[in-house]
Amino acid sequence: MFENQTMITEFILLGFGDIYKFQSLLFLAFLVIYIVTVMGNTLIFGLVVFDRHLYTPMYFFLGNLSFLEACYSSNLFPRMLLAFLTGNRMISFSGCVTQWYIVSSLEGTECFLLCVMSYDRYLAICKPLHYTTTMTTQTCIQLAAASWINGFFIFLILLILMLQLTFCGPNTMDHYFCDYFPLIKVSCGDTSLMLMLSIVVAAIFTLPPFLLTLTSYVYIIAAILKIPSSTGRKKAFSTCSSHLVVVFIFYGSLMTAYMVPEQEIKRSMRKFASLLYTVLPPLLNPFIYSLRNKEVNDALKNIVGRFCHKKQVR
Repeated sequence: MFENQTMITEFILLGFGDIYKFQSLLFLAFLVIYIVTVMGNTLIFGLVVFDRHLYTPMYFFLGNLSFLEACYSSNLFPRMLLAFLTGNRMISFSGCVTQWYIVSSLEGTECFLLCVMSYDRYLAICKPLHYTTTMTTQTCIQLAAASWINGFFIFLILLILMLQLTFCGPNTMDHYFCDYFPLIKVSCGDTSLMLMLSIVVAAIFTLPPFLLTLTSYVYIIAAILKIPSSTGRKKAFSTCSSHLVVVFIFYGSLMTAYMVPEQEIKRSMRKFASLLYTVLPPLLNPFIYSLRNKEVNDALKNIVGRFCHKKQVR
Protein backbone atom coordinates (compact mmCIF):
# COMPACT_ATOMS: atom_id res chain seq x y z
CA MET A 1 0.00 0.00 0.00
CA PHE A 2 2.73 2.46 0.98
CA GLU A 3 4.97 1.62 -1.98
CA ASN A 4 2.22 2.58 -4.49
CA GLN A 5 2.04 6.09 -3.03
CA THR A 6 5.69 7.00 -2.77
CA MET A 7 8.97 6.94 -4.62
CA ILE A 8 10.85 6.53 -1.33
CA THR A 9 10.98 3.10 0.28
CA GLU A 10 13.21 3.98 3.26
CA PHE A 11 14.59 6.93 5.18
CA ILE A 12 17.91 7.68 6.89
CA LEU A 13 17.53 9.18 10.37
CA LEU A 14 20.50 11.48 10.98
CA GLY A 15 19.78 11.42 14.72
CA PHE A 16 22.13 13.52 16.83
CA GLY A 17 24.54 14.36 14.03
CA ASP A 18 28.17 14.75 15.09
CA ILE A 19 27.38 13.45 18.59
CA TYR A 20 27.21 9.98 17.03
CA LYS A 21 30.98 9.71 17.57
CA PHE A 22 30.02 9.20 21.22
CA GLN A 23 27.53 6.52 20.23
CA SER A 24 28.80 4.04 22.85
CA LEU A 25 28.10 6.52 25.66
CA LEU A 26 24.77 7.49 24.10
CA PHE A 27 23.83 3.83 23.76
CA LEU A 28 24.54 3.17 27.46
CA ALA A 29 22.76 6.34 28.60
CA PHE A 30 19.60 5.68 26.58
CA LEU A 31 19.65 1.97 27.44
CA VAL A 32 19.61 2.80 31.17
CA ILE A 33 16.84 5.37 30.62
CA TYR A 34 14.80 2.86 28.61
CA ILE A 35 15.19 0.04 31.16
CA VAL A 36 14.30 2.30 34.12
CA THR A 37 11.34 3.81 32.22
CA VAL A 38 9.85 0.48 31.15
CA MET A 39 10.47 -1.21 34.52
CA GLY A 40 9.03 1.71 36.50
CA ASN A 41 5.89 2.06 34.37
CA THR A 42 5.34 -1.69 34.08
CA LEU A 43 5.67 -2.02 37.86
CA ILE A 44 3.04 0.67 38.48
CA PHE A 45 0.69 -0.84 35.87
CA GLY A 46 1.10 -4.30 37.40
CA LEU A 47 0.43 -3.05 40.94
CA VAL A 48 -2.69 -1.17 39.83
CA VAL A 49 -4.02 -4.28 38.05
CA PHE A 50 -3.25 -6.88 40.72
CA ASP A 51 -3.60 -5.04 44.05
CA ARG A 52 -7.22 -4.43 45.11
CA HIS A 53 -6.17 -1.63 47.48
CA LEU A 54 -5.30 0.46 44.40
CA TYR A 55 -8.74 0.08 42.78
CA THR A 56 -9.45 3.81 43.05
CA PRO A 57 -9.98 6.49 40.36
CA MET A 58 -6.55 8.06 40.94
CA TYR A 59 -4.67 4.78 40.48
CA PHE A 60 -6.92 3.76 37.59
CA PHE A 61 -5.75 6.84 35.67
CA LEU A 62 -2.15 6.30 36.83
CA GLY A 63 -2.35 2.74 35.51
CA ASN A 64 -3.49 4.08 32.14
CA LEU A 65 -0.65 6.62 32.13
CA SER A 66 1.96 3.99 33.05
CA PHE A 67 0.75 1.62 30.32
CA LEU A 68 0.87 4.50 27.82
CA GLU A 69 4.41 5.51 28.83
CA ALA A 70 5.71 1.93 28.56
CA CYS A 71 4.23 1.62 25.05
CA TYR A 72 5.52 5.08 24.09
CA SER A 73 9.11 4.35 25.13
CA SER A 74 9.04 0.90 23.50
CA ASN A 75 8.00 2.49 20.22
CA LEU A 76 10.98 4.87 20.22
CA PHE A 77 13.95 3.51 22.14
CA PRO A 78 14.62 0.05 20.58
CA ARG A 79 15.19 1.47 17.10
CA MET A 80 17.27 4.34 18.49
CA LEU A 81 19.40 1.92 20.52
CA LEU A 82 19.86 -0.29 17.46
CA ALA A 83 21.12 2.72 15.48
CA PHE A 84 23.65 3.54 18.22
CA LEU A 85 24.79 -0.08 18.42
CA THR A 86 25.07 -0.93 14.73
CA GLY A 87 25.30 2.47 13.04
CA ASN A 88 22.35 1.49 10.83
CA ARG A 89 20.04 4.51 10.72
CA MET A 90 17.73 3.21 8.00
CA ILE A 91 13.99 2.86 8.54
CA SER A 92 11.39 1.74 6.00
CA PHE A 93 8.72 4.16 4.83
CA SER A 94 5.91 2.08 6.35
CA GLY A 95 7.90 1.70 9.60
CA CYS A 96 8.53 5.44 9.72
CA VAL A 97 4.90 6.42 9.19
CA THR A 98 3.75 3.80 11.71
CA GLN A 99 6.23 5.08 14.30
CA TRP A 100 5.02 8.66 13.81
CA TYR A 101 1.36 7.64 14.10
CA ILE A 102 1.88 5.67 17.33
CA VAL A 103 4.06 8.38 18.91
CA SER A 104 1.64 11.18 18.01
CA SER A 105 -1.46 9.25 19.10
CA LEU A 106 0.09 8.42 22.46
CA GLU A 107 1.20 12.05 22.92
CA GLY A 108 -2.35 13.22 22.24
CA THR A 109 -3.76 10.64 24.64
CA GLU A 110 -1.30 11.71 27.35
CA CYS A 111 -2.36 15.36 26.96
CA PHE A 112 -5.93 14.40 27.83
CA LEU A 113 -4.96 11.88 30.53
CA LEU A 114 -2.87 14.46 32.42
CA CYS A 115 -5.83 16.84 32.28
CA VAL A 116 -8.22 14.13 33.57
CA MET A 117 -5.78 13.24 36.37
CA SER A 118 -5.54 16.86 37.51
CA TYR A 119 -9.36 17.13 37.47
CA ASP A 120 -9.54 13.94 39.58
CA ARG A 121 -7.15 15.47 42.16
CA TYR A 122 -9.13 18.73 42.11
CA LEU A 123 -12.35 16.88 42.96
CA ALA A 124 -10.65 14.79 45.66
CA ILE A 125 -9.06 17.81 47.38
CA CYS A 126 -11.49 20.67 46.72
CA LYS A 127 -14.82 18.79 46.48
CA PRO A 128 -14.33 15.75 48.74
CA LEU A 129 -18.04 15.36 49.56
CA HIS A 130 -18.95 15.05 45.87
CA TYR A 131 -15.91 12.98 44.86
CA THR A 132 -17.34 9.46 45.19
CA THR A 133 -20.61 10.39 43.46
CA THR A 134 -18.83 12.22 40.63
CA MET A 135 -15.88 9.90 39.99
CA THR A 136 -17.83 6.68 39.62
CA THR A 137 -16.38 3.61 37.90
CA GLN A 138 -18.40 4.36 34.79
CA THR A 139 -17.18 7.98 34.70
CA CYS A 140 -13.54 6.89 35.07
CA ILE A 141 -13.85 4.38 32.22
CA GLN A 142 -15.56 6.96 30.00
CA LEU A 143 -12.89 9.63 30.68
CA ALA A 144 -10.03 7.18 30.02
CA ALA A 145 -11.70 5.79 26.88
CA ALA A 146 -12.35 9.30 25.56
CA SER A 147 -8.67 10.16 26.06
CA TRP A 148 -7.48 7.09 24.13
CA ILE A 149 -10.07 7.37 21.34
CA ASN A 150 -9.49 11.10 20.77
CA GLY A 151 -5.73 10.60 20.65
CA PHE A 152 -5.80 7.80 18.06
CA PHE A 153 -8.77 9.04 15.98
CA ILE A 154 -7.54 12.58 15.29
CA PHE A 155 -4.12 11.39 14.21
CA LEU A 156 -5.69 8.67 12.06
CA ILE A 157 -7.20 11.50 9.99
CA LEU A 158 -3.77 13.15 9.72
CA LEU A 159 -2.26 9.78 8.75
CA ILE A 160 -4.76 9.33 5.92
CA LEU A 161 -4.03 12.85 4.64
CA MET A 162 -0.27 12.27 4.93
CA LEU A 163 -0.48 9.12 2.80
CA GLN A 164 -1.95 11.22 -0.01
CA LEU A 165 1.34 13.14 -0.27
CA THR A 166 4.13 12.19 -2.66
CA PHE A 167 7.51 11.48 -1.04
CA CYS A 168 10.25 11.77 -3.62
CA GLY A 169 13.26 12.85 -1.60
CA PRO A 170 15.66 13.56 -0.20
CA ASN A 171 15.34 10.49 2.01
CA THR A 172 17.32 11.90 4.96
CA MET A 173 15.68 13.22 8.14
CA ASP A 174 17.55 15.40 10.60
CA HIS A 175 15.92 13.75 13.60
CA TYR A 176 16.32 10.73 15.88
CA PHE A 177 12.80 9.39 15.20
CA CYS A 178 10.10 9.83 12.58
CA ASP A 179 8.42 13.06 13.64
CA TYR A 180 5.74 15.07 11.85
CA PHE A 181 7.71 18.03 10.50
CA PRO A 182 10.72 16.02 9.26
CA LEU A 183 8.28 13.71 7.42
CA ILE A 184 6.41 16.62 5.85
CA LYS A 185 9.70 18.24 4.85
CA VAL A 186 10.76 15.30 2.64
CA SER A 187 7.48 15.46 0.71
CA CYS A 188 7.71 17.07 -2.72
CA GLY A 189 4.00 17.95 -2.91
CA ASP A 190 1.99 20.87 -1.53
CA THR A 191 2.21 20.61 2.25
CA SER A 192 0.54 23.92 3.19
CA LEU A 193 -2.64 22.16 4.38
CA MET A 194 -0.64 19.67 6.47
CA LEU A 195 1.40 22.46 8.07
CA MET A 196 -1.75 24.40 8.94
CA LEU A 197 -3.45 21.27 10.34
CA SER A 198 -0.41 20.51 12.50
CA ILE A 199 -0.73 23.86 14.28
CA VAL A 200 -4.52 23.45 14.69
CA VAL A 201 -4.23 19.90 16.05
CA ALA A 202 -1.33 20.86 18.34
CA ALA A 203 -3.37 23.79 19.69
CA ILE A 204 -6.41 21.55 20.35
CA PHE A 205 -4.34 18.85 22.06
CA THR A 206 -2.14 21.12 24.18
CA LEU A 207 -3.73 24.48 25.00
CA PRO A 208 -7.17 23.44 26.42
CA PRO A 209 -5.80 20.47 28.44
CA PHE A 210 -2.87 22.58 29.68
CA LEU A 211 -5.11 25.47 30.77
CA LEU A 212 -7.59 23.10 32.44
CA THR A 213 -4.73 21.30 34.21
CA LEU A 214 -3.30 24.62 35.34
CA THR A 215 -6.70 25.78 36.59
CA SER A 216 -7.14 22.56 38.58
CA TYR A 217 -3.76 23.05 40.26
CA VAL A 218 -4.54 26.69 41.07
CA TYR A 219 -7.61 25.52 43.02
CA ILE A 220 -5.59 22.68 44.59
CA ILE A 221 -2.87 25.11 45.74
CA ALA A 222 -5.53 27.45 47.16
CA ALA A 223 -6.93 24.50 49.13
CA ILE A 224 -3.43 23.53 50.32
CA LEU A 225 -2.88 27.06 51.69
CA LYS A 226 -5.83 26.49 54.03
CA ILE A 227 -4.18 23.47 55.66
CA PRO A 228 -3.43 24.51 59.28
CA SER A 229 -0.38 22.26 59.70
CA SER A 230 2.85 23.67 58.23
CA THR A 231 4.20 20.13 57.81
CA GLY A 232 1.08 19.14 55.87
CA ARG A 233 1.37 22.23 53.67
CA LYS A 234 5.04 21.52 52.87
CA LYS A 235 4.33 17.89 51.97
CA ALA A 236 1.37 18.85 49.78
CA PHE A 237 3.36 21.64 48.08
CA SER A 238 6.25 19.25 47.43
CA THR A 239 3.95 16.77 45.70
CA CYS A 240 2.06 19.48 43.82
CA SER A 241 5.21 21.27 42.61
CA SER A 242 6.77 18.06 41.29
CA HIS A 243 3.54 17.33 39.36
CA LEU A 244 3.58 20.84 37.90
CA VAL A 245 7.23 20.55 36.81
CA VAL A 246 6.41 17.46 34.71
CA VAL A 247 3.26 19.13 33.34
CA PHE A 248 5.18 22.24 32.28
CA ILE A 249 7.99 20.20 30.70
CA PHE A 250 5.55 18.00 28.77
CA TYR A 251 3.12 20.65 27.50
CA GLY A 252 5.82 23.34 27.08
CA SER A 253 8.11 21.15 24.97
CA LEU A 254 5.14 19.94 22.88
CA MET A 255 4.07 23.52 22.17
CA THR A 256 7.64 24.49 21.27
CA ALA A 257 8.06 21.53 18.93
CA TYR A 258 4.71 21.74 17.13
CA MET A 259 3.23 25.24 17.48
CA VAL A 260 6.23 27.52 16.88
CA PRO A 261 6.68 28.17 13.11
CA GLU A 262 9.78 26.54 11.60
CA GLN A 263 11.33 29.84 10.52
CA GLU A 264 11.21 31.08 14.13
CA ILE A 265 12.89 28.11 15.79
CA LYS A 266 16.21 26.44 15.10
CA ARG A 267 16.20 22.80 14.04
CA SER A 268 18.40 21.85 16.99
CA MET A 269 15.98 23.59 19.38
CA ARG A 270 13.02 21.64 17.97
CA LYS A 271 15.02 18.42 18.35
CA PHE A 272 15.90 19.31 21.96
CA ALA A 273 12.23 20.08 22.72
CA SER A 274 11.19 16.70 21.33
CA LEU A 275 13.88 15.05 23.46
CA LEU A 276 12.31 16.64 26.56
CA TYR A 277 8.80 15.28 25.97
CA THR A 278 9.95 11.86 24.72
CA VAL A 279 12.44 11.10 27.51
CA LEU A 280 11.70 13.01 30.73
CA PRO A 281 7.94 12.49 31.39
CA PRO A 282 7.99 8.68 30.81
CA LEU A 283 11.09 8.42 33.02
CA LEU A 284 9.89 10.70 35.84
CA ASN A 285 6.13 9.99 35.99
CA PRO A 286 6.39 6.64 37.87
CA PHE A 287 8.51 8.27 40.59
CA ILE A 288 6.58 11.53 40.86
CA TYR A 289 3.00 10.23 40.61
CA SER A 290 3.24 6.76 42.12
CA LEU A 291 6.40 5.44 43.78
CA ARG A 292 6.39 8.28 46.33
CA ASN A 293 2.86 7.35 47.45
CA LYS A 294 2.41 5.32 50.63
CA GLU A 295 -0.34 3.19 49.04
CA VAL A 296 1.93 2.14 46.17
CA ASN A 297 4.82 1.36 48.52
CA ASP A 298 2.51 -0.71 50.73
CA ALA A 299 1.17 -2.59 47.69
CA LEU A 300 4.73 -3.28 46.53
CA LYS A 301 5.70 -4.58 50.00
CA ASN A 302 2.63 -6.81 50.09
CA ILE A 303 3.40 -8.38 46.72
CA VAL A 304 7.09 -8.87 47.58
CA GLY A 305 6.08 -10.32 50.96
CA ARG A 306 3.63 -12.78 49.39
CA PHE A 307 6.23 -13.81 46.80
CA CYS A 308 8.88 -14.42 49.49
CA HIS A 309 6.37 -16.33 51.64
CA LYS A 310 5.47 -18.65 48.72
CA LYS A 311 9.15 -19.22 48.05
CA GLN A 312 9.78 -20.20 51.70
CA VAL A 313 6.80 -22.59 51.68
CA ARG A 314 8.21 -24.36 48.62
